[in-house]
Amino acid sequence: MFYRETGDFKTTYRSDQQTFPIRLDRFAFWGAMIFAFLIVPFFINDYWEKSILVPFLVWSMAALGLNILTGYCGQVSLGTGGFMAVGAYAAYKLMTAFPDLNIIFVIVLSGGVTAMVGVLFGLPSLRIKGFYLAVATLAAQFFLIWVFNKFPWFYNYSASGQINAPERLIFGIAVTGPNAPPWATYLLCLTIVFIFAWIARNLTRGRVGRSWMAIRDMDIAAEIIGVEPLKAKLSAFAVSSFYVGIAGAMYFTIWFGAVEPTEAFGINQSFRALFMVIIGGLGSIFGSFAGAAFLVLVPVLFKNIMVGQFGWPTDLAAHAEIMLVGAMIIFFLIVEPHGLARLWQIAKEKLRLWPFPH
Repeated sequence: MFYRETGDFKTTYRSDQQTFPIRLDRFAFWGAMIFAFLIVPFFINDYWEKSILVPFLVWSMAALGLNILTGYCGQVSLGTGGFMAVGAYAAYKLMTAFPDLNIIFVIVLSGGVTAMVGVLFGLPSLRIKGFYLAVATLAAQFFLIWVFNKFPWFYNYSASGQINAPERLIFGIAVTGPNAPPWATYLLCLTIVFIFAWIARNLTRGRVGRSWMAIRDMDIAAEIIGVEPLKAKLSAFAVSSFYVGIAGAMYFTIWFGAVEPTEAFGINQSFRALFMVIIGGLGSIFGSFAGAAFLVLVPVLFKNIMVGQFGWPTDLAAHAEIMLVGAMIIFFLIVEPHGLARLWQIAKEKLRLWPFPH
């Protein structure tokens, strides 16, 4: 039978707790990964790289980081753009200070620097929460952008205030800079996102993830049963900022190659990441990817269909896009707060019982 558990017996605890308990899910996932790693690189071009695939991967990483903090630990954050800026500027300083350092180490170390900054700005979460914490992280957003604009050391005293990514090679192939082939930048982003999504999945299913969710559901009860709020909240801020910092480093080094903090990492980017998490689904790894795909593809579809096919003015299509995103957020907050991830889960549950009534 199609999409059934019949005959798929579990004989160990490990097989019973696996991420994809149904055999067809496992085949579909690994089939998608084989397609993404081995087929897409042969057909990718500059447009697909810069407009769809790399933006999707970068924003998936940012949404994943924010979802760990907000979806799994319940700590509202509006400072995602600022933390992405930390990752980007950390990558720039590392690339200019250590010209021979491998780009992968640059990106991971940039995430580590952002994690330390995230812990610092996460300290208020020990005393405040909800709206007040959102305001505190919003202050972090503005403060970080101000710092990167105010102190020339961060952009190596450039007259324009813009930072540019030097060219870096992996196995003799450029992965940053104007000469990087699309398939190389795509594969680098895909590999990083795949590895850290796998790590996030295991983190959220383990002891650390359970402590985050206990704090999210009821912090007083969690403390009574032995969960340490200090360790849980600060670890969530650290891990979340680490992922967001990696997203910022990839945004700068691989996607754009040159950024300016106010334009590239303003408050709009923080709200965009938050909208991805809301639409995709709070507390869901899949929801982070679904939300990122939705908000990356919608502008592309509007540009190609409304502007290209129907001849709409560009500004009208942009306003229609904003209205659609706002309507989707209102819809999910009212009808299905768990977003696209929950709708996908419901569809799979119905499919498992079809054609019998649910």
